[in-house]
Amino acid sequence: MQFFDDSLLPETQQALVIQVAPYGPEFLPGDSDDIPVTMEEQVQKAVDCYNAGATVLHVHVREADGKGSKRLSMFNEMLARLRQAVPDMVLQVGGSISFAPEGEGADARWLNDDTRHMLAELDPKPDQVTIAINTNQMNVCELLTPCDVEGTSLALPAYQSAYREMWIPSGPGFVEEHLRRLQAAGIQPHFMLGDVGQLETVERLIRRGVYSGPLILNHVMIGGGADGPNPYNLMEFIRRTPPGAVLTVEALMRTVLPLNTMAIAMGLHVRVGIEDNLWGRKGERLSSVKQVEQMVRISRELHRDVATGAQAREIYKIGERYASADEALHRIGYAPNRRVGERGAPMPQAA
Repeated sequence: MQFFDDSLLPETQQALVIQVAPYGPEFLPGDSDDIPVTMEEQVQKAVDCYNAGATVLHVHVREADGKGSKRLSMFNEMLARLRQAVPDMVLQVGGSISFAPEGEGADARWLNDDTRHMLAELDPKPDQVTIAINTNQMNVCELLTPCDVEGTSLALPAYQSAYREMWIPSGPGFVEEHLRRLQAAGIQPHFMLGDVGQLETVERLIRRGVYSGPLILNHVMIGGGADGPNPYNLMEFIRRTPPGAVLTVEALMRTVLPLNTMAIAMGLHVRVGIEDNLWGRKGERLSSVKQVEQMVRISRELHRDVATGAQAREIYKIGERYASADEALHRIGYAPNRRVGERGAPMPQAA
């Protein structure tokens, strides 16, 4: 991304888009009093987060017994209710199952490809579905300390073992077909990327015409197969992100606050919620709503505006599609593909 002399001045920055993940699918209902279980509670949590200042909702769904739902019908019901309750929010469905083990020590598994592709058939359709790139380890426990999981099921060895061995099956065949189906359904992919290598793969997909829409990214800094919470990792990812992309920082537990504060200052966007973090200061729980309010407060202290729902949709370029790889590269800010016989660095053609 390009930084100019005035890029740190709030009047030159986009309004802050706050993405919230309030459903905490890796936790069980007894782990926190901030976990909504009934459909009414889940919808109300979205309303509360929106009223606090969040404009993008990361959606997972629980069954009545508190377990993560794997039923598309439940997601359809949730999306229909959310469209009524928070019509201005960008609805972003998590592109995996909810990761909630079905029994103590059960392996946390992703859905098989055929079932995962059904996310393109959600009705009403969400604005976005998240997608991971490249098969990779996703050990969400690598960075966790005993303090992070105190009083939760993730403190139990059996649960720790299940989540420690989690991995993401996201190979080329799945990714290309999933992108094809999402685009055909008018659903925007939101790329969840753990490192620059994954960003390079997305660039190749764009150059080859497999994906031809806006580049909306989360830099997932949770360790265990993704970048850890090192500011140098963040700065390198920012450096490699093209200027037309939208970049949100996603971190884990108490690293969420410092990394998001950096993101706000640099004009990036943020993600909060109990799916990522349970804590404020050490030992003190902080609800999803309070985390949103904290981001709003920090942003206002830096005199940066917080996005409305309409502004979030504009920033995220919801509904945009590009006619070709060349147009996508131009709009995103990548150098063009090399033309036949061209040598040296490819340059944009004059209008």
